[in-house]
Amino acid sequence: MALAWLTRMRTGQSGWIDAIWSAATGLAAFVLALAPPSAAPFGRRALAAGLVLIWAARLAGHIFARTRGAGDDPRYAALAREWGAAFPRRLFVFLQIQAAAALPLVGAVALAARSPRPFPDLFDLAGGLVAIAALAGEGLADAQLAQFRRAAPSGGLCEIGLWGASRHPNYFFEFLFWCAWPLIAFDPSGAYPRGLLALAAPAFIYWLLAHVSGVPPLEKHMRASRGAAFDDYARRVNRFFPGPRINFLAPRPNGCRRNR
Repeated sequence: MALAWLTRMRTGQSGWIDAIWSAATGLAAFVLALAPPSAAPFGRRALAAGLVLIWAARLAGHIFARTRGAGDDPRYAALAREWGAAFPRRLFVFLQIQAAAALPLVGAVALAARSPRPFPDLFDLAGGLVAIAALAGEGLADAQLAQFRRAAPSGGLCEIGLWGASRHPNYFFEFLFWCAWPLIAFDPSGAYPRGLLALAAPAFIYWLLAHVSGVPPLEKHMRASRGAAFDDYARRVNRFFPGPRINFLAPRPNGCRRNR
């Protein structure tokens, strides 16, 4: 992340930060998944290493392509305005916090890779399917957003495909990917209790994306730039989890009144 800081300061494009973080996190997890010594079957270690390598390559590659030739990331641009002359120093500290934030994620991959139960089993299958579904869903969400931006280069709000079911489907599928690791780490016999620590990865990434560095600053920017159009979109589409929007405070229609 020191390299990410240097790249940002030299290019003025903050998108490189997320690309470098994704690549570095994936590389660290890949190395730990395969690093000896381990009593875990090699098949499980290879499964963990392969899944996290695909994740890192897809995400870092997507952010790299999006950043090249684009303007600054609005989230970091807002921090630059807020921090003023202190931006370089405060950004460096902020990026070291991001480096520390990768530890629960890398740790979950390592815990899953080192689960000593026989390989393969239903938990390996379930975890692998969840990870593949998440990677496919995130890739589809990114492709749909890119398609919308090509069709409407002047702006607007994307509501095609997954973006009509969630305001941030890419963040949701990122969260879903990290839900795979507690499944792969889990040992139903109870012989590997530390595998339960892998639950920290989905819990942490949900908190980070939904409440800290993902949704809140992005929606603040969207509300400022789109105004009433974004407010209308937010009333109709779920914030994070895909699905139909249910308003529990809406008045009941006459045909649905409770019997007295």
